[in-house]
Amino acid sequence: MPIEPIDPGRADLLQRQGAVLVDIRDTDEHARERIPQSVNMPLAQLCQSALPAGGEVIFHCRSGLRTQRAAEQLAEQVTCQAYWIEGGLDAWKRQGLPVERDPSQPLELMRQVQIVAGSLALAGTLLGSLVSSWFFVLPGLVGAGLMFAGITGFCGMARLLLRMPWNRSFQQRECKS
Repeated sequence: MPIEPIDPGRADLLQRQGAVLVDIRDTDEHARERIPQSVNMPLAQLCQSALPAGGEVIFHCRSGLRTQRAAEQLAEQVTCQAYWIEGGLDAWKRQGLPVERDPSQPLELMRQVQIVAGSLALAGTLLGSLVSSWFFVLPGLVGAGLMFAGITGFCGMARLLLRMPWNRSFQQRECKS
């Protein structure tokens, strides 16, 4: 059964009538900001046995793009009527619907990677221009690391950041579940 797009207002109504709202984002994204009563089942870990057998299921991500791209995969996991929220959590917020935020949670890991990579590239460029041309090696290494991560799916910087003190409590929670 194909998954149908749905606008956030209708999704909110269906949720209040008993539909299960499934957040397919990664656990760190869900921990920081989520729709109340949504269930977090990251796309990579989603399995049919964890989804309700009857009723309705509504899937969402941050912008709707991940959910739309994964619609076929999601359709294989459900045995009931299923929807995906057009525009995702961003559209949900634009319509003024309720969102729970926990600012004590660290930024999403990929945002941390972007901040560190950008900072290192900028610092290397500035130091290369002002101090020594040897500092231009730094942005080159950052670029090579990002290319390697994109090609292989392994991001050493993300693994390193996951070990930082502000991410340790999150990592311990994630391992327990």
